[in-house]
Amino acid sequence: MGTILITTAVVTAFTGLLALLLTIAVNTIADYGELKIVINDDKEYVVKGGSSLLSTLIDQKIFIPSACGGRGTCGYCKVKVVEGGGPVLPTELPWLTEEELKNSIRLSCQCKVKENMKIEIPEELFNVKEYVATVELIEDMTDEIKKLRLRLNEGEEIEFKPGQYIQLKIPTYEGNDEEVYRAYSIATPPSIKNYIDLYIGYTGGIATTYIHKFLKEGDKVHINGPYGHFYYHDNPDREMVLVAVGTGIAPILSILRYMRDNNIQRKATFYFGAKTPKDLFELELIEELEEDLHDFKFIPTLSRVKDEHNWAGERGRVNIALEKYVDNGENKEAYLCGSPGMIDSVVEVLSKKGFEEENIYYDKF
Repeated sequence: MGTILITTAVVTAFTGLLALLLTIAVNTIADYGELKIVINDDKEYVVKGGSSLLSTLIDQKIFIPSACGGRGTCGYCKVKVVEGGGPVLPTELPWLTEEELKNSIRLSCQCKVKENMKIEIPEELFNVKEYVATVELIEDMTDEIKKLRLRLNEGEEIEFKPGQYIQLKIPTYEGNDEEVYRAYSIATPPSIKNYIDLYIGYTGGIATTYIHKFLKEGDKVHINGPYGHFYYHDNPDREMVLVAVGTGIAPILSILRYMRDNNIQRKATFYFGAKTPKDLFELELIEELEEDLHDFKFIPTLSRVKDEHNWAGERGRVNIALEKYVDNGENKEAYLCGSPGMIDSVVEVLSKKGFEEENIYYDKF
Protein backbone atom coordinates (compact mmCIF):
# COMPACT_ATOMS: atom_id res chain seq x y z
CA MET A 1 0.00 0.00 0.00
CA GLY A 2 2.83 2.37 0.88
CA THR A 3 4.46 1.80 -2.50
CA ILE A 4 1.20 2.67 -4.27
CA LEU A 5 0.82 5.89 -2.28
CA ILE A 6 4.41 6.92 -3.01
CA THR A 7 3.98 6.18 -6.72
CA THR A 8 0.73 8.16 -6.81
CA ALA A 9 2.38 11.09 -5.07
CA VAL A 10 5.34 11.07 -7.47
CA VAL A 11 3.08 10.94 -10.55
CA THR A 12 0.90 13.73 -9.16
CA ALA A 13 3.93 15.89 -8.41
CA PHE A 14 5.42 15.23 -11.86
CA THR A 15 2.12 16.10 -13.55
CA GLY A 16 1.88 19.29 -11.53
CA LEU A 17 5.43 20.24 -12.49
CA LEU A 18 4.67 19.71 -16.19
CA ALA A 19 1.55 21.87 -15.90
CA LEU A 20 3.59 24.59 -14.19
CA LEU A 21 6.28 24.47 -16.86
CA LEU A 22 3.64 24.62 -19.61
CA THR A 23 2.04 27.64 -17.97
CA ILE A 24 5.42 29.37 -17.69
CA ALA A 25 6.17 28.56 -21.34
CA VAL A 26 2.84 29.96 -22.52
CA ASN A 27 3.27 33.12 -20.47
CA THR A 28 6.94 33.73 -21.27
CA ILE A 29 8.38 31.90 -24.26
CA ALA A 30 5.16 32.28 -26.29
CA ASP A 31 4.29 35.70 -24.87
CA TYR A 32 4.86 38.18 -27.69
CA GLY A 33 3.32 41.05 -25.75
CA GLU A 34 1.50 43.91 -27.44
CA LEU A 35 2.16 44.36 -31.15
CA LYS A 36 0.94 46.72 -33.86
CA ILE A 37 -0.91 45.81 -37.03
CA VAL A 38 -1.20 48.53 -39.67
CA ILE A 39 -3.86 47.91 -42.30
CA ASN A 40 -3.85 49.60 -45.72
CA ASP A 41 -1.37 52.18 -44.39
CA ASP A 42 -4.07 54.14 -42.55
CA LYS A 43 -5.54 52.00 -39.75
CA GLU A 44 -3.46 50.92 -36.77
CA TYR A 45 -4.41 48.37 -34.13
CA VAL A 46 -2.62 47.35 -30.95
CA VAL A 47 -3.09 43.61 -30.45
CA LYS A 48 -1.88 40.77 -28.26
CA GLY A 49 0.65 38.65 -30.13
CA GLY A 50 0.77 34.89 -30.47
CA SER A 51 -2.48 34.04 -32.24
CA SER A 52 -3.19 33.65 -35.93
CA LEU A 53 -3.66 36.79 -37.96
CA LEU A 54 -7.21 35.64 -38.76
CA SER A 55 -8.29 35.29 -35.12
CA THR A 56 -6.42 38.46 -34.13
CA LEU A 57 -8.34 40.46 -36.73
CA ILE A 58 -11.62 38.89 -35.60
CA ASP A 59 -10.86 40.15 -32.07
CA GLN A 60 -10.69 43.64 -33.62
CA LYS A 61 -14.06 43.07 -35.35
CA ILE A 62 -12.37 42.80 -38.73
CA PHE A 63 -13.76 39.70 -40.39
CA ILE A 64 -11.77 37.94 -43.11
CA PRO A 65 -13.74 35.30 -45.03
CA SER A 66 -12.86 31.74 -43.98
CA ALA A 67 -15.13 28.95 -45.12
CA CYS A 68 -13.23 26.28 -43.17
CA GLY A 69 -13.13 28.12 -39.84
CA GLY A 70 -9.39 28.74 -39.88
CA ARG A 71 -8.13 25.21 -40.48
CA GLY A 72 -6.21 26.06 -43.65
CA THR A 73 -8.41 23.91 -45.89
CA CYS A 74 -10.36 26.45 -47.96
CA GLY A 75 -7.85 29.11 -49.03
CA TYR A 76 -10.36 31.94 -48.63
CA CYS A 77 -8.63 33.99 -45.91
CA LYS A 78 -5.92 35.51 -48.08
CA VAL A 79 -4.37 38.86 -47.15
CA LYS A 80 -1.29 40.71 -48.33
CA VAL A 81 1.40 40.79 -45.64
CA VAL A 82 3.65 43.73 -46.48
CA GLU A 83 5.80 43.45 -43.34
CA GLY A 84 6.04 40.79 -40.62
CA GLY A 85 4.40 37.39 -40.67
CA GLY A 86 7.53 35.28 -40.97
CA PRO A 87 8.17 32.68 -43.67
CA VAL A 88 5.39 31.08 -45.69
CA LEU A 89 4.37 27.79 -44.08
CA PRO A 90 3.98 24.46 -45.94
CA THR A 91 0.27 24.48 -45.00
CA GLU A 92 -0.18 27.64 -47.07
CA LEU A 93 1.59 26.55 -50.25
CA PRO A 94 -1.23 24.43 -51.75
CA TRP A 95 -3.50 27.50 -51.74
CA LEU A 96 -1.10 30.11 -53.11
CA THR A 97 -0.13 30.63 -56.75
CA GLU A 98 3.35 31.67 -57.82
CA GLU A 99 1.99 35.14 -58.54
CA GLU A 100 0.43 35.37 -55.07
CA LEU A 101 3.67 34.25 -53.42
CA LYS A 102 5.56 36.97 -55.31
CA ASN A 103 3.00 39.52 -54.09
CA SER A 104 3.30 38.51 -50.40
CA ILE A 105 -0.16 36.94 -50.19
CA ARG A 106 -0.65 34.75 -47.12
CA LEU A 107 -3.35 32.64 -45.50
CA SER A 108 -4.28 34.67 -42.45
CA CYS A 109 -5.37 31.55 -40.55
CA GLN A 110 -1.85 30.08 -40.78
CA CYS A 111 0.17 33.27 -40.37
CA LYS A 112 0.98 33.98 -36.70
CA VAL A 113 1.20 37.46 -35.20
CA LYS A 114 4.67 37.37 -33.64
CA GLU A 115 5.93 40.83 -34.63
CA ASN A 116 4.63 44.19 -35.79
CA MET A 117 2.88 43.76 -39.12
CA LYS A 118 1.67 45.74 -42.10
CA ILE A 119 -1.07 44.15 -44.17
CA GLU A 120 -3.48 45.01 -46.96
CA ILE A 121 -7.08 43.84 -47.24
CA PRO A 122 -9.99 44.86 -49.52
CA GLU A 123 -11.63 48.01 -48.18
CA GLU A 124 -15.07 46.41 -48.38
CA LEU A 125 -14.15 44.09 -45.50
CA PHE A 126 -14.36 47.08 -43.18
CA ASN A 127 -18.07 47.14 -44.04
CA VAL A 128 -18.57 43.57 -42.86
CA LYS A 129 -20.62 43.62 -39.68
CA GLU A 130 -21.38 41.24 -36.86
CA TYR A 131 -25.01 40.57 -35.98
CA VAL A 132 -26.88 38.81 -33.22
CA ALA A 133 -29.82 36.85 -34.59
CA THR A 134 -32.57 34.65 -33.23
CA VAL A 135 -33.22 31.21 -34.69
CA GLU A 136 -36.82 31.73 -35.78
CA LEU A 137 -37.23 28.51 -37.76
CA ILE A 138 -35.54 25.13 -38.12
CA GLU A 139 -37.21 23.04 -40.81
CA ASP A 140 -36.25 19.70 -42.33
CA MET A 141 -35.88 20.07 -46.09
CA THR A 142 -34.61 16.51 -46.61
CA ASP A 143 -33.27 13.77 -44.35
CA GLU A 144 -29.91 15.57 -44.29
CA ILE A 145 -30.65 19.25 -44.97
CA LYS A 146 -32.20 21.76 -42.59
CA LYS A 147 -33.46 25.25 -43.33
CA LEU A 148 -32.53 27.90 -40.78
CA ARG A 149 -34.23 31.27 -40.57
CA LEU A 150 -32.17 33.76 -38.58
CA ARG A 151 -33.96 36.98 -37.64
CA LEU A 152 -31.80 39.98 -36.79
CA ASN A 153 -32.37 42.08 -33.70
CA GLU A 154 -35.08 44.70 -33.91
CA GLY A 155 -33.99 47.63 -36.09
CA GLU A 156 -30.99 45.87 -37.65
CA GLU A 157 -30.67 45.15 -41.35
CA ILE A 158 -28.12 43.33 -43.50
CA GLU A 159 -27.13 44.53 -46.95
CA PHE A 160 -25.76 41.98 -49.41
CA LYS A 161 -25.57 41.02 -53.06
CA PRO A 162 -27.58 38.00 -54.27
CA GLY A 163 -25.23 35.02 -54.15
CA GLN A 164 -23.07 36.14 -51.20
CA TYR A 165 -22.63 34.33 -47.90
CA ILE A 166 -22.29 34.94 -44.17
CA GLN A 167 -20.23 33.27 -41.47
CA LEU A 168 -22.01 31.60 -38.58
CA LYS A 169 -20.23 31.40 -35.24
CA ILE A 170 -20.39 27.93 -33.71
CA PRO A 171 -19.99 28.04 -29.91
CA THR A 172 -18.51 25.37 -27.67
CA TYR A 173 -20.87 22.51 -26.89
CA GLU A 174 -20.74 18.96 -25.59
CA GLY A 175 -18.00 17.25 -27.57
CA ASN A 176 -16.55 20.50 -28.95
CA ASP A 177 -14.32 22.81 -26.91
CA GLU A 178 -13.55 25.50 -29.50
CA GLU A 179 -15.44 28.32 -31.14
CA VAL A 180 -15.33 28.20 -34.94
CA TYR A 181 -16.83 30.06 -37.88
CA ARG A 182 -18.39 28.39 -40.90
CA ALA A 183 -19.57 29.92 -44.18
CA TYR A 184 -23.14 29.49 -45.47
CA SER A 185 -24.73 31.07 -48.53
CA ILE A 186 -27.79 33.27 -48.12
CA ALA A 187 -30.94 31.92 -49.78
CA THR A 188 -33.11 35.00 -49.30
CA PRO A 189 -33.07 37.96 -51.74
CA PRO A 190 -31.52 41.33 -50.81
CA SER A 191 -35.01 42.85 -50.59
CA ILE A 192 -35.42 40.97 -47.30
CA LYS A 193 -33.09 42.71 -44.87
CA ASN A 194 -34.21 41.70 -41.37
CA TYR A 195 -33.74 37.94 -41.66
CA ILE A 196 -31.83 35.42 -43.73
CA ASP A 197 -32.47 31.80 -44.68
CA LEU A 198 -29.69 29.20 -44.84
CA TYR A 199 -29.66 25.57 -45.98
CA ILE A 200 -27.27 23.42 -43.97
CA GLY A 201 -26.55 19.78 -44.74
CA TYR A 202 -25.35 17.34 -42.11
CA THR A 203 -21.73 16.22 -42.58
CA GLY A 204 -20.81 15.17 -39.04
CA GLY A 205 -18.43 18.11 -38.63
CA ILE A 206 -18.26 20.57 -35.74
CA ALA A 207 -20.70 23.05 -37.24
CA THR A 208 -23.27 20.75 -38.80
CA THR A 209 -23.37 18.56 -35.70
CA TYR A 210 -24.16 21.62 -33.59
CA ILE A 211 -26.81 22.84 -36.01
CA HIS A 212 -28.49 19.47 -36.52
CA LYS A 213 -28.15 18.08 -32.99
CA PHE A 214 -28.01 21.01 -30.55
CA LEU A 215 -29.40 24.23 -32.05
CA LYS A 216 -33.02 25.02 -31.18
CA GLU A 217 -35.62 27.55 -32.28
CA GLY A 218 -35.36 30.60 -30.04
CA ASP A 219 -31.58 30.30 -29.60
CA LYS A 220 -29.36 33.33 -30.19
CA VAL A 221 -26.53 33.06 -32.72
CA HIS A 222 -23.78 35.37 -33.99
CA ILE A 223 -23.22 35.90 -37.70
CA ASN A 224 -20.97 38.22 -39.69
CA GLY A 225 -20.91 39.24 -43.32
CA PRO A 226 -21.62 39.59 -46.11
CA TYR A 227 -18.74 38.04 -48.06
CA GLY A 228 -17.98 36.67 -51.46
CA HIS A 229 -17.26 37.49 -55.08
CA PHE A 230 -19.92 35.05 -56.28
CA TYR A 231 -23.01 37.12 -56.98
CA TYR A 232 -25.40 38.21 -59.72
CA HIS A 233 -23.87 40.23 -62.57
CA ASP A 234 -26.05 42.63 -64.48
CA ASN A 235 -25.46 41.54 -68.07
CA PRO A 236 -29.01 41.75 -69.43
CA ASP A 237 -28.15 40.56 -72.95
CA ARG A 238 -26.67 37.26 -71.80
CA GLU A 239 -28.58 34.05 -71.21
CA MET A 240 -28.02 32.53 -67.76
CA VAL A 241 -27.11 28.92 -66.99
CA LEU A 242 -27.41 28.16 -63.27
CA VAL A 243 -26.13 24.91 -61.76
CA ALA A 244 -26.22 23.60 -58.18
CA VAL A 245 -26.29 20.43 -56.11
CA GLY A 246 -27.58 20.01 -52.55
CA THR A 247 -27.25 23.10 -50.37
CA GLY A 248 -25.63 24.89 -53.30
CA ILE A 249 -29.20 25.80 -54.21
CA ALA A 250 -29.09 28.66 -51.68
CA PRO A 251 -27.22 31.37 -53.65
CA ILE A 252 -29.01 30.35 -56.85
CA LEU A 253 -32.39 30.92 -55.19
CA SER A 254 -31.17 34.26 -53.88
CA ILE A 255 -30.23 35.29 -57.43
CA LEU A 256 -33.51 34.08 -58.95
CA ARG A 257 -35.60 35.78 -56.25
CA TYR A 258 -33.63 38.99 -56.81
CA MET A 259 -34.44 38.75 -60.52
CA ARG A 260 -38.14 38.33 -59.71
CA ASP A 261 -38.15 41.24 -57.25
CA ASN A 262 -36.56 43.52 -59.84
CA ASN A 263 -38.50 42.25 -62.88
CA ILE A 264 -35.28 41.32 -64.69
CA GLN A 265 -36.09 40.08 -68.18
CA ARG A 266 -33.45 37.41 -68.87
CA LYS A 267 -33.60 33.86 -70.09
CA ALA A 268 -32.38 31.50 -67.35
CA THR A 269 -32.19 27.73 -66.89
CA PHE A 270 -31.48 26.15 -63.52
CA TYR A 271 -29.96 22.64 -63.49
CA PHE A 272 -30.21 21.08 -60.02
CA GLY A 273 -28.53 17.81 -59.13
CA ALA A 274 -29.73 15.45 -56.39
CA LYS A 275 -29.57 11.74 -55.60
CA THR A 276 -33.23 10.67 -55.37
CA PRO A 277 -36.65 12.41 -55.49
CA LYS A 278 -36.65 12.83 -51.69
CA ASP A 279 -33.50 14.96 -52.01
CA LEU A 280 -35.33 17.61 -54.04
CA PHE A 281 -36.64 20.52 -51.99
CA GLU A 282 -38.16 24.02 -52.24
CA LEU A 283 -40.07 22.79 -55.28
CA GLU A 284 -43.08 25.02 -54.55
CA LEU A 285 -40.85 28.10 -54.49
CA ILE A 286 -39.21 27.05 -57.73
CA GLU A 287 -42.62 26.53 -59.36
CA GLU A 288 -43.55 30.07 -58.34
CA LEU A 289 -40.34 31.35 -59.91
CA GLU A 290 -41.13 29.49 -63.14
CA GLU A 291 -44.48 31.29 -63.22
CA ASP A 292 -43.19 34.72 -62.25
CA LEU A 293 -39.89 35.06 -64.10
CA HIS A 294 -39.66 36.19 -67.70
CA ASP A 295 -38.14 33.06 -69.27
CA PHE A 296 -37.08 30.58 -66.61
CA LYS A 297 -36.87 26.78 -66.72
CA PHE A 298 -36.00 24.31 -63.96
CA ILE A 299 -34.31 21.01 -64.87
CA PRO A 300 -33.68 18.66 -61.93
CA THR A 301 -31.54 15.59 -62.54
CA LEU A 302 -31.16 12.58 -60.24
CA SER A 303 -28.03 10.44 -59.99
CA ARG A 304 -29.34 7.49 -57.92
CA VAL A 305 -32.87 7.09 -59.13
CA LYS A 306 -34.45 3.60 -59.15
CA ASP A 307 -37.38 2.13 -61.04
CA GLU A 308 -39.60 2.27 -57.95
CA HIS A 309 -39.16 6.04 -57.83
CA ASN A 310 -41.19 6.38 -61.04
CA TRP A 311 -38.99 9.29 -62.04
CA ALA A 312 -39.72 10.66 -65.50
CA GLY A 313 -37.14 13.43 -65.44
CA GLU A 314 -33.45 13.64 -66.22
CA ARG A 315 -31.06 11.01 -64.86
CA GLY A 316 -27.38 11.27 -64.04
CA ARG A 317 -25.19 14.07 -62.75
CA VAL A 318 -25.71 17.69 -63.73
CA ASN A 319 -22.79 17.70 -66.16
CA ILE A 320 -24.64 15.07 -68.22
CA ALA A 321 -27.75 17.28 -68.39
CA LEU A 322 -25.59 20.21 -69.48
CA GLU A 323 -24.05 18.11 -72.24
CA LYS A 324 -27.58 17.34 -73.42
CA TYR A 325 -29.26 20.74 -73.25
CA VAL A 326 -26.60 23.46 -73.56
CA ASP A 327 -25.73 23.89 -77.20
CA ASN A 328 -22.98 26.52 -77.00
CA GLY A 329 -21.61 29.29 -74.81
CA GLU A 330 -22.30 32.15 -77.19
CA ASN A 331 -23.68 35.16 -75.32
CA LYS A 332 -24.17 33.13 -72.15
CA GLU A 333 -22.89 33.19 -68.57
CA ALA A 334 -22.97 30.54 -65.88
CA TYR A 335 -23.46 30.54 -62.09
CA LEU A 336 -22.32 27.36 -60.34
CA CYS A 337 -22.44 26.34 -56.68
CA GLY A 338 -21.48 22.99 -55.20
CA SER A 339 -18.61 20.69 -54.37
CA PRO A 340 -15.20 21.12 -56.03
CA GLY A 341 -15.72 17.93 -58.02
CA MET A 342 -19.06 19.11 -59.38
CA ILE A 343 -17.70 22.55 -60.22
CA ASP A 344 -14.68 21.14 -62.04
CA SER A 345 -16.80 18.73 -64.12
CA VAL A 346 -19.29 21.45 -65.05
CA VAL A 347 -16.58 23.97 -65.93
CA GLU A 348 -15.03 21.36 -68.19
CA VAL A 349 -18.33 20.86 -70.02
CA LEU A 350 -19.04 24.56 -70.34
CA SER A 351 -15.52 25.29 -71.58
CA LYS A 352 -15.94 22.70 -74.32
CA LYS A 353 -19.24 24.39 -75.22
CA GLY A 354 -17.40 27.66 -75.76
CA PHE A 355 -18.10 29.54 -72.52
CA GLU A 356 -15.50 32.20 -71.82
CA GLU A 357 -13.67 31.73 -68.52
CA GLU A 358 -14.64 35.21 -67.33
CA ASN A 359 -18.32 34.36 -67.87
CA ILE A 360 -18.30 31.36 -65.52
CA TYR A 361 -18.90 32.38 -61.90
CA TYR A 362 -18.71 29.74 -59.21
CA ASP A 363 -18.62 29.09 -55.49
CA LYS A 364 -16.94 25.87 -54.32
CA PHE A 365 -17.70 24.50 -50.86
